[in-house]
Amino acid sequence: MIISPILPQIGEELNIADTLLGTLITAYSLMVGLFAIISGPISDRIGRRRILLVGTAIMTVSLGVHYFVADYFSFLAVRIFSGVGGGILSGAAVSYVGDYFPYNRRGWALGWVMSGSAFGQIFGIPMGVVLAGQFGFRAPFYLFAVTMALTFVLLWVRLPQPPIRKKEGQLTLRGAISDYWAMLRQREIAAASAAFFLMFLGVSIFIVYFPTWLERSIGFSPNQIATLFLVGGIANVITGPQAGRLSDKVGRKRIVLLSCVGLSLVMLLTTVLIKSIWVAYPLFFLTMILVAMRISPFSALLTALVPDQNRGSLMSLTVALGQVGFGLGGALAGPFYANYGYASLTVIGAISVFGMGLMVWFLVPEPKLGEENPA
Repeated sequence: MIISPILPQIGEELNIADTLLGTLITAYSLMVGLFAIISGPISDRIGRRRILLVGTAIMTVSLGVHYFVADYFSFLAVRIFSGVGGGILSGAAVSYVGDYFPYNRRGWALGWVMSGSAFGQIFGIPMGVVLAGQFGFRAPFYLFAVTMALTFVLLWVRLPQPPIRKKEGQLTLRGAISDYWAMLRQREIAAASAAFFLMFLGVSIFIVYFPTWLERSIGFSPNQIATLFLVGGIANVITGPQAGRLSDKVGRKRIVLLSCVGLSLVMLLTTVLIKSIWVAYPLFFLTMILVAMRISPFSALLTALVPDQNRGSLMSLTVALGQVGFGLGGALAGPFYANYGYASLTVIGAISVFGMGLMVWFLVPEPKLGEENPA
């Protein structure tokens, strides 16, 4: 997420046009999607712990090589490399929670896991923005390379491997493609995958140029952008575990629909309400509350749609489609922002988010919360 608030600085330092800045996010997201697809079936067979270790190792190196970025194309290459590590990590992280916790506690567990990202947003993004302002845009990536290396050590020392329910036969490319196709032929999985795509598409379209719009239209400084994301991170930390715990009691779909309806309304009102700096803070706080409300309940719902031995494949498939949506949003946001202004992005984002809520409500079944493995 550090890319978004420092995009204006990256553009200035490397002389990259506004219409191309979004593609730096797109390249990363597409590689995350591709390698999530590849790593999912592998994690089903060798276990999530090994996959998480490989992913953190690649991500550590890829963050470090941001040192060599000199122009648009070198930055694009480094972001592609980072996307490889991100893709390996993404599906395995959520799948691990599905392996380790029973369904009626997964909302709570995923809420805490997702709040880790929010803590990173609270401390990492403001710190990264300040470092970028003082020492150049490469500095935050060096910091995150160190934290990722520490994550590798933590995983190696402390993370246990749950029992692996091995699938019969050898892993082959044809077999993996067949498994993915068989899952997508199930209506509920196809709908859940499409909803994941819309969720990331809407957020990407809304957020990528949000800091740029605030700086150029409202007068935000880089430090104020940093504190804005700190406020958003606090909202995430507060909301994530609570939304997950509440979904364990009242059901996942109600929470997802409520958050999607609320978020779409807030998106539509963003350019209408934010006319001064002080209004942006409470509105962004509310926005991030509504974003956080969806993530852990929806992820918990997804973990129950297939048996344990297929969970890694499903989570990687949905992550991949989500990243395709995020990448597509970043690519579309640039031309729309340049030609029609930021208001056009709020409308497109709101439509996408609302569509996700309707898709989950009407097409994705919700298992009973008392079931250990509903699939």
